[in-house]
Amino acid sequence: MHQPDERETPWQVDFGGKAEKQVNKLPPDMRDRLFYLKYRMEHEGPEQTGWRNYGKIVNADDVHHAHLNNNRPRYVAVWKVISREKQNIEIRFVGPHGSVDYSRFK
Repeated sequence: MHQPDERETPWQVDFGGKAEKQVNKLPPDMRDRLFYLKYRMEHEGPEQTGWRNYGKIVNADDVHHAHLNNNRPRYVAVWKVISREKQNIEIRFVGPHGSVDYSRFK
């Protein structure tokens, strides 16, 4: 008989301190999209190739980003794989595209 896993989802996805504060500043529709992205990461992992402008941050260690929308203002989420072995991801930034400094996510 198959025993259920301890976790309900294969990946643990948390918000970093700054991102946790940023979530409350998002418009409701962007917050909904962010939580849907979080849900997808919990079930599928950090590679979210189906999201708008998804990509890995160049010169950063397992850091990813995707746009939450196409219109303006454009919102973006940035997340880092903390541990592939423990399947842990941390969302590090969420907010307007123009205010993200990708160089700080090394």
